[in-house]
Amino acid sequence: MTGRSRSAERSRKEDLMFELKLISKQAIPAALAKAERYRLLNQPRQAESICRDILRVDPKHEEAVAMLLLCLTDQFWRPGYGVGLKEAREVLAQLPEGYPQAYYDGVICERWGKSLLSGHSSARSALDWIRHAMALFEKAQPQSPPGNDEAILHWNACARLIERLEVSGSTDVDAEPDAGFRDDVPLP
Repeated sequence: MTGRSRSAERSRKEDLMFELKLISKQAIPAALAKAERYRLLNQPRQAESICRDILRVDPKHEEAVAMLLLCLTDQFWRPGYGVGLKEAREVLAQLPEGYPQAYYDGVICERWGKSLLSGHSSARSALDWIRHAMALFEKAQPQSPPGNDEAILHWNACARLIERLEVSGSTDVDAEPDAGFRDDVPLP
């Protein structure tokens, strides 16, 4: 590579580095609503960006942390998005211990397992992840706030998915990535 082309490449990289602008604290509720809408429109990268903007202003905002985690797990089975377990687990560590961590760790494992079903991984490996998610949902359930049965709903969904795959003999065949289940659940 010549000196001139190295200089041009360095200049292009520098041009791509922007100083991000901060949103105001007053804008957080509207930004959260917008992030949720982008998730529902199947645009997790846009929703992720909004959550990161919120967390730059309020790093401990529990609802934004939870939504960021969901945005990352939305990207597990999208080729080229480059989001994996490590990044999701780093965000998980920002949630309070107890119910939120157990529940969202279950969501991570459930969605990772489903992403493996949609790829070229072993169905057995995917089912192991989903079974692990069930154990985490079972751990979260007794710690859940009154009236919040999300852990039970996820546990039941995982059980039905495993039963359907094992009964149909589909454990060696690819399944739909979301298998008909979504994780659009806000924190209590």
